[in-house]
Amino acid sequence: MFKRLLNLPFLVILMGIGAGAMFVPAIYAYVGDDLHVARVFLYGGTLFLILTAMIGIATSHGKSSNLARSHLLALLGAFTVLPVMLAIPFYESLRTTTFLNAYFEMVSSLTTTGATLFEPQRLPDALHLWRALVGWMGGFLVWVTAVAILAPLNLGGFEVTAVNSGNSNFTQITGTANPSKRLTQYTAQLFPIYAGLTMILWIALLISGDPPLVAVSHAMSTLATSGISPIGGVENSAGSSITGEVLIFAFMIFAISRLTFFKDSQAGGWRQLPKDPEFRMGLFLVLMIPAILFLRHWIAAYDADGETDLMAAARALWGSVFTVMSFLTTTGFQSADWADARSWSGLQTPGLILLGLAIIGGGVATTAGGVKLMRIYALYKHGSREIDRLLHPSSVAGSGAQARYIRRSGAQISWVFFMLFCMSVALVMLALSLTGQPFEEAMVFTVSALSTTGPLASVAAEMPLFYTDLDAVAKLILAAAMVLGRLETLAIIALLNPSLWRS
Repeated sequence: MFKRLLNLPFLVILMGIGAGAMFVPAIYAYVGDDLHVARVFLYGGTLFLILTAMIGIATSHGKSSNLARSHLLALLGAFTVLPVMLAIPFYESLRTTTFLNAYFEMVSSLTTTGATLFEPQRLPDALHLWRALVGWMGGFLVWVTAVAILAPLNLGGFEVTAVNSGNSNFTQITGTANPSKRLTQYTAQLFPIYAGLTMILWIALLISGDPPLVAVSHAMSTLATSGISPIGGVENSAGSSITGEVLIFAFMIFAISRLTFFKDSQAGGWRQLPKDPEFRMGLFLVLMIPAILFLRHWIAAYDADGETDLMAAARALWGSVFTVMSFLTTTGFQSADWADARSWSGLQTPGLILLGLAIIGGGVATTAGGVKLMRIYALYKHGSREIDRLLHPSSVAGSGAQARYIRRSGAQISWVFFMLFCMSVALVMLALSLTGQPFEEAMVFTVSALSTTGPLASVAAEMPLFYTDLDAVAKLILAAAMVLGRLETLAIIALLNPSLWRS
């Protein structure tokens, strides 16, 4: 029976998981005596499970001639069609919004963007839980499909190192192994890690003083890098305060490098972290940028009242470190001390730094979005080598075959992706401009969507921007941009490859 279920189309399996997840907010709402919301999610989960079963029976005997193409299409459908199903109980529960707003909210949650159209006090607790749960499931979907589907196709950042030894066999794997088996294998391997880390952070936040709903939402949002919060962000948490921020910061490391949770082709796992270029570059950015913001006005801020200034300086430094780490991993949480950090830096728009960090993004095969640290590292190594050749034309670079491949072919494909990302930014900005958005607002909204960092809109510009100010067309454009940013342009282009459509 289980084997037959795994042979169903990937999108049908995802529909079944989404329908089954509706019973979680149904139970939570029933316990909280919110019977209307409980009924909506109970009826919705039951109805969609029946519908999924019928679709599964109708498609159980069908088999795609190209499984790689089938799974890429399923991923595209998961981020565009599946939110329609997920939005129906949200829309019926709230009863004071349009279905387009509910759809936008579910696309934002499933792509781990975290852009929201609703004030926290407007939504019942069960809907806050549903948003966080959808974001958590979307994060795990990204985790699994990155290593099971995108890696064999040399997409999602794996193309940077695909030319070196060990990854060249991905083409053979794609042609001979069943992607469904790889999905099953990696799901069984990664889900205990993903769920276990979420539970550990949830318990830790509960101990630190957060209410149960806030703790579980922040725990799921941290691991999924969705930035979804039932209270508008961790800066509004009166329970855990700085302790909660420290805990969340510690778990954001899993969005910097996949070696923190997955051995991949490099044996050793955590022991390889000091040698991992993504981890080193991420650590460098997290330490360097707060140091620059902190030291910029240190001399001017220091006076005779040393104890008070040192305490304020320490809080400003922590606010910078936490917020930089959060936006580098495209989570989007702000520290409660970020306002002090902005005042301390003396910069008029320090949010532009966060915009740049969101574009850089986190690690390959993690839940983070953005361009990815590995691609930035490849471009940096190529630029560094070119400068060395200008100074020493006859020099020969070392570091082994892997480093040479990254500097050459890896840097080339990284540059291609970066140009595609810039073109995507330009096209989405142009589309938003046609809806009447000014240049600055269009840029912030576009980067927020393409980097899957929804909370960026409230901090990147001089004045906070709100998604509620957008019209229907602009919301649809941003929803499409979120999907594009989550799947990445190269995966969309791969779907247009004629070889994927040949039997």
